[in-house]
Amino acid sequence: MPEVNTDSLDEQQVRLLAEMCILIDENDRRVGADTKRNCHLNENIDKGLLHRAFSVFLFNTENKLLLQQRSNAKITFPDCFTNTCCSHPLSHPLELEENDAIGVRRAAQRRMKAELGIPMEQVTPEEILYLTRIHYKAKSDGIWGEHEIDYILFVQKDVTLNPDPNEIQSYCYVTQKELKQLLDKASRNEVKITPWFKLIAETFLFKWWDNLPNLDKFVDHEKIHRM
Repeated sequence: MPEVNTDSLDEQQVRLLAEMCILIDENDRRVGADTKRNCHLNENIDKGLLHRAFSVFLFNTENKLLLQQRSNAKITFPDCFTNTCCSHPLSHPLELEENDAIGVRRAAQRRMKAELGIPMEQVTPEEILYLTRIHYKAKSDGIWGEHEIDYILFVQKDVTLNPDPNEIQSYCYVTQKELKQLLDKASRNEVKITPWFKLIAETFLFKWWDNLPNLDKFVDHEKIHRM
C-alpha cells in the first residue's frame, strides 16, 4: 500500500485511520476489510477499492434537518457542511450483520454518539430507517478521497446534542428554504459542502423531506443508485 506521511495531520483523526472498514464489490457484497487509511487514499480508490458507508439525515419534530460543518481537523473534506452524520460501519461482528442493514444502523447509532454526543438510548437502531443506497466517488485533495456505497438513513426525533469539536466545528437545524440558500452559496463557492451531500440534495432529498411521515413508499433495498 502507498506510503503517506501523516505527521502534519490531526493526531486524533490519524488514530481513527487504523479502524477497519468493510470492503465490498460494486453490488455491495462483502469481499474483505482494510484500514480507513487505505480505503481513503486516491491511489487505492483509482484501483477500484470500495467500502461500505452511511449517511444519516436526522430531522426534529419541526421537520428541520440537522446539518453539521466538519471540523478543520478532518482528513477528508474539512470545513465542509454536510448532512447530520456520515461515517462507516466497521469490520466487527455487530456492524457486519446485514439483515435489514442492522449492522449499518448500529454503526450510525455509534457515530451519532461519537460525533454529535447524542445519547445511545435517544436514537436506537430500530428508530433509524434504511431507505436506499448510493454509489459515488470523489476526491478531497491530491492524496485523500472517498469511494463508497452509502446507506441512506433517516431519523425523525428531538435529540440532545453535545458535539465533539474534533469532529464538528458547527451545527444547525435548517428548513428546506434555508438549505436551498446554503446550496446556492456553495454554488458560488461562498461555503463548501461535501460531494455526497450535494449529490443527494440535488436528486432525492427534497422529495424525501416532503414525505417524512410516508417514507415507506421510497424504501428501495434492491437498487444501488450510481451517482
